[in-house]
Amino acid sequence: MDFADLLHLAYECLYFLIVFGIFVVIAIAKGRQAIINVIASLYLALLLSIHFPYYEQLFASAEAPTTLALLKLGSFLVFTVFALILFIRIMPSEFLEGKFESFGKKILLSLVATVLVMVYSFTILPVSEFLNPDTPLQVAFGQEGWFFWWLLVPLIVLFLV
Repeated sequence: MDFADLLHLAYECLYFLIVFGIFVVIAIAKGRQAIINVIASLYLALLLSIHFPYYEQLFASAEAPTTLALLKLGSFLVFTVFALILFIRIMPSEFLEGKFESFGKKILLSLVATVLVMVYSFTILPVSEFLNPDTPLQVAFGQEGWFFWWLLVPLIVLFLV
């Protein structure tokens, strides 16, 4: 393993840690229900982005693969934000707790949300335009045969928590 491979691995680990850190901050600041809403909105955004029929018409002017990848990532983010707003409006905020109360559950839910983002990143979303292929995170989360199982894990954790 040369220096470039180590640099790509560090870059991917930084991506994982940044996503995990964002979800931990959300869970601590807003509570468990907020991170549960984020997880539910990620599932809905996946469904909407997979079956969105107008990608070709909206992104026809994008010629570079990097630009197209950024536009698709942006559209997924828009779907996620709209779904999050929907879930915030319809889901009850029943977990009235302190910032560091049930911290273990908040960390577990943040990890589950991070797993969803990683699975989406390496199988559905065009993140491979920005990250080096065949790194350990892509091997762990990017295999097509494991996609269903990675999607099932957060549902099991939500059921148990």
